[in-house]
Amino acid sequence: MASPGKKAFLLRIDPKLWKELEKWAKDDLRSVNGQIEFILSRALQKRKRDGMEEE
Repeated sequence: MASPGKKAFLLRIDPKLWKELEKWAKDDLRSVNGQIEFILSRALQKRKRDGMEEE
């Protein structure tokens, strides 16, 4: 169940990629879900900094 204020969705992902995300998340002391959210947030921040998206 999603945390209040968060959107839940299904994600189909290659098992090899999942394993790599699990390792990375463990290194960063995050859940895989938290790691994916972190990666996406950083990508969006970079996109905005690079001027690729208007607010």
